[in-house]
Amino acid sequence: MQKLQKEIGYVFQNPELLRTAFTHSSWVNEHPNAHAECYERLEFLGDAILDMVTAEKLYRCEPALPEGRMTRIRSKLVCEESLYHVAQTLELGRLLRLGRGEERSDGRQRVSVLADLVEAVIAAIFLDGGLSEAERFIESHVLKNAETIIRSERADPKTELQELIQRVPGNSIEYRLLSEDGPDHDKCFRFAVYLNGIYAGEGTGKSKKEAEQAAAGAALEKQRA
Repeated sequence: MQKLQKEIGYVFQNPELLRTAFTHSSWVNEHPNAHAECYERLEFLGDAILDMVTAEKLYRCEPALPEGRMTRIRSKLVCEESLYHVAQTLELGRLLRLGRGEERSDGRQRVSVLADLVEAVIAAIFLDGGLSEAERFIESHVLKNAETIIRSERADPKTELQELIQRVPGNSIEYRLLSEDGPDHDKCFRFAVYLNGIYAGEGTGKSKKEAEQAAAGAALEKQRA
């Protein structure tokens, strides 16, 4: 456990919390005299802490993002697959206390088990060292690629414009083809976008979708100006 604490950047005052975080229910069932607790309660708490820390980061660092997009980004950042990769990177599975049946069924590499393990570790850090230490672990290991995912969400002007318009009930958005030039193998499309029937911007592209995205981008620039 000492090597692990060095890797995660936190030394436990109460090592029993860390042992609990790495104890699967199957191990507890096979060792009734150990009077040990499995990680399930810690995993429950860690899940809530992870959601809260991630939501606060998005709220504070991305003031232009609407609620729907923040929800999608948070889901991607804290999804089971994301947490599994954190566990794999830190090699958490090697320290997991498993029952014989779980061991034989390759539970040490199971995605759901390792994802739960990360959340249990987050809760153990929180209980031992407070929220700031839990946040530091989450920032360093779970959210280290957050900017890449946020950037990918920013890269869709049509979605961003749609979400902006939908903030006011009754608003409408429409894309109209203005022109279509060139031979079939090398077309150039020009689209305009109208908000509530009023011209808001236009753009060109090699496909209709590309031109609509360009038009949405132009409309967003006007909205931000």
